[in-house]
Amino acid sequence: MNVLSIVIPAYNEEGGIASIIERVLSIRPRLREAGVDDMELIVVDDGSRDRTVEIATQYPQIRLVRHVCNQGYGAALKTGFNQARGNLLGFLDADGTYPPEHFPQLCDVVLGQDVDLAVGSRMSGTDSEMPVVRRVGNFFFANLVSLLSNRRISDSASGMRVIRKEALSQLYPLPDGLNFTPVMSTRALHESIRWAEVPIPYKERMGRSKLNVVKDGMRFLSTIVWTVLNYNPVRVMGGVGLGLLIVAALIGAGFVAMRVAGITELGPWGVAGAFVATLAGGSGITFFALGATFNYLVSLFHKLPIRQGLFGRPLFKRPLEQRFNWMGAGSMGLGLMLGSASLALSLGGWSIERLWLYLLAAAMLILMGLQLMVFWLIIRVLGDLSLRESKVADDLEGHECVQ
Repeated sequence: MNVLSIVIPAYNEEGGIASIIERVLSIRPRLREAGVDDMELIVVDDGSRDRTVEIATQYPQIRLVRHVCNQGYGAALKTGFNQARGNLLGFLDADGTYPPEHFPQLCDVVLGQDVDLAVGSRMSGTDSEMPVVRRVGNFFFANLVSLLSNRRISDSASGMRVIRKEALSQLYPLPDGLNFTPVMSTRALHESIRWAEVPIPYKERMGRSKLNVVKDGMRFLSTIVWTVLNYNPVRVMGGVGLGLLIVAALIGAGFVAMRVAGITELGPWGVAGAFVATLAGGSGITFFALGATFNYLVSLFHKLPIRQGLFGRPLFKRPLEQRFNWMGAGSMGLGLMLGSASLALSLGGWSIERLWLYLLAAAMLILMGLQLMVFWLIIRVLGDLSLRESKVADDLEGHECVQ
């Protein structure tokens, strides 16, 4: 028996709560056509100070749950989920922006396509009244989540969804604030939750929006990044490291071009460039190697295979971090050779104006090589630990060649 529990979080929504309740209650016949046998509507009042509770109590067909004080959008949804008796959980806002008439389509996708999460996408719908600023913000966050997870999603912050109740254990923990939905989307993509998007229309809300574009936008950004760091750190840290290494390489190429042109003295901007290149090169290696190392720690925690590849798949048959040993040795060897050559040239009478670039490059190569060697040792140990259980099982089973 399929039961859909629809949760509506409400905070000072006296202007729209009656309308959204009536619209949700009117979809029962269409839900049956989609394979839903019964529906319950749960309104969670999140500490409203207006007539929201008074209006909601006029509808005996609903369940009203109250927070004594305001705890947040996500907290209200989690309270509703805990109270729900259905095997399917749906939710939408109380302000009339999302169309409850589309719940049958979402349920049909969940039940018919055997997915765990159906998201009503405002960005792929043809009829949308979303303000330009929020549309741009949603476009940015959807593409950020897609980039960091390597799986495409068009609306990461949609507030209208249907979820199989058993999938909550994979999606939790989730925040209490308005960043509840983008974090859910990020977790769903990394937890291999089966999901699908359904285009829905979107209307401008009745009354003043509670979303602060700047404050909540920064919260969305930080929580998305932190969530990804819990699953695939190298996607974030490796990307930052790669960007820094590109900056260092570009500045270094400029210095080489200057040297070839016969320019051996640095002005103020040249000194600043050398400082930035040195800092970017060292930091880039650190970020990239730390990202790869943290992936091994994450795999140990989640007891899952180690995620490989900065771009969603390995660039080489053998993962790059497993090559850090000879990459580090090669970098250190090259740096020592360059440093020794610079010393020999200095003893031969070359001035520091002619040697500074080679000495700087030698120091950077040695330090970067040392970092790679250290991280290779850490990764080697973490890799062995991640395989320990499977190796123990193999040893306990014995060998097939024994007679």
